[in-house]
Amino acid sequence: MAHDIQVVIDSQDPHNLADWWADALGWQVERQDEAFIRRQIVQGHATEADTGFHKGALVWKEGTAIRHPAGLERAPRVLFQLVPERKTVKNRIHLDVRAGAGSIDAEVERLVGKGAKVLHEGRQGPTRWVTIIDPEGNELCIA
Repeated sequence: MAHDIQVVIDSQDPHNLADWWADALGWQVERQDEAFIRRQIVQGHATEADTGFHKGALVWKEGTAIRHPAGLERAPRVLFQLVPERKTVKNRIHLDVRAGAGSIDAEVERLVGKGAKVLHEGRQGPTRWVTIIDPEGNELCIA
């Protein structure tokens, strides 16, 4: 039996990091249902401390998600989850963003302008990529 997956990225600021990744990938941040959140508080399933505000909207403090604009059939959901600690070691898994051979440098420049940092460039035969880190230090490759 095959299973669906969701990718989870730990974050100290999940809502802002989700915004960054949604912009980086051209994806969409999932809208959170404020009425549902309020009902959960009224019914005692959550407290005000479980929530916060992001861009003026009531959201779950613990995280948020992004998805491909064509839906979950196209690509798995990416969840950004609140954690208390900063990233301290190299990722054991990372995402490769396929920008296309002629677009690598422009995409790296765009993302650096939005807070990414270049770590190094790689090449294997005719294939080239640039490894960067997002604003919280998570590695990704632009290929």
